[in-house]
Amino acid sequence: MMANSDSKSAIGHVNAPRKPRILLGCCGSVAAMKFGLVFNAFSEWAEVRAVVTETSLQFLVHEKAESLFTHRHDIYKDDSEWKNWKKIGDSVLHIELANWADIMVISPLSAHTLSKISGGLCDNLLTSIVRAWDYEKPMFVAPSMDGCMWRNPFTEQNFMSIEELGVTLIPPVQHMQTNMREMADPSTISSTVKSFYDSKILKDK
Repeated sequence: MMANSDSKSAIGHVNAPRKPRILLGCCGSVAAMKFGLVFNAFSEWAEVRAVVTETSLQFLVHEKAESLFTHRHDIYKDDSEWKNWKKIGDSVLHIELANWADIMVISPLSAHTLSKISGGLCDNLLTSIVRAWDYEKPMFVAPSMDGCMWRNPFTEQNFMSIEELGVTLIPPVQHMQTNMREMADPSTISSTVKSFYDSKILKDK
């Protein structure tokens, strides 16, 4: 009886579906201090890797943000791109990460990175991944920026450009006192993406 039970357990383990692979991006915005919460919210139901821009590091060194990361080896910076690449033929990190992920989520998305993405620029690891992204796969963005930046006509044009690619906007929340467009709550971002993923799985069955 014990052997049979172990066999069933092993078979069940082999046939168990893998977790969805989520690639998170973090840009230079004050909301980056909540990135640890975003990372951990997704880690509850998905396999997560993260890419952070150099400017986001100014906020991520904040003690509370820093302590929230639980899988530090899964976080990549711009210099990570060149650690393993020495010659032609070596693996290219931004291509590997773009291929690895099922879904990409940039939260927070800054006005600066939004502008670069809409223009097709790829001058760091994050924007290189976006440029190499297969838009048959979903991408979500959760912006955070000053109210004046949010209302700027360029911002509307930028969002129209990336929405044409199929990128989904997770709307920010307006702060009544400062007029800041704050990134949506980390739990809202995670649940929005999970609901999309779950509905897609059911549709594909």
